Order: sequence, then C-alpha cells, then structure tokens
Amino acid sequence: MLRPAVPTVSFTANLQRHVSSPRVTVSGSTVAECLAEAFDHDPRLRGYVLDEHGALRKHMNVFVDGEQIQDRRGLADAVRPDSELYVMQALSGG
Repeated sequence: MLRPAVPTVSFTANLQRHVSSPRVTVSGSTVAECLAEAFDHDPRLRGYVLDEHGALRKHMNVFVDGEQIQDRRGLADAVRPDSELYVMQALSGG
C-alpha cells in the first residue's frame, strides 16, 4: 500500500548542535503551518528560527523544494503534499 505524500521539514546540522531537530513529517499547506508542527517536536527550535513576532530571523533561510521562500514575515508560501522544506542558517562574513 502506498503511503500518502506528506511534507517533510529538515534542519541543518548547525541547528542540531543546539537543539534536537530531526527530520519530521508534517501536514501543513504553508511554510508557517509546517514549521509550527515541526516546532511541536521541540518548542526550543522556534526561538532559533523565528523572532518574537513569528517572522523568520534575519540569519535564517527556509527553502521549499529548493527555492528560497518569499514571505519571511507571514511564512505564507505554499507547500505541496510532497514538498521538502530545509531550514538553515544564512552564511555571512567576509
């Protein structure tokens, strides 16, 4: 029997050093819904990824199916049932 397609959320090793963040399957249809469900597994992750207003922190990036999200404040980018979300820290420096 085939399992229904569900979105997955993966966090980079940088975040995993600070907070347990294994790859999880979720059921949301937007980035906000998927991240909220992923944060249910370890609520401390929310503080690393989102600011106090629920927007993506400046030093974080989220990609859906290899494309960087556009809505960093509301996280309303669409997620398909088979989408893969990757949450990572942005690189900076010189």
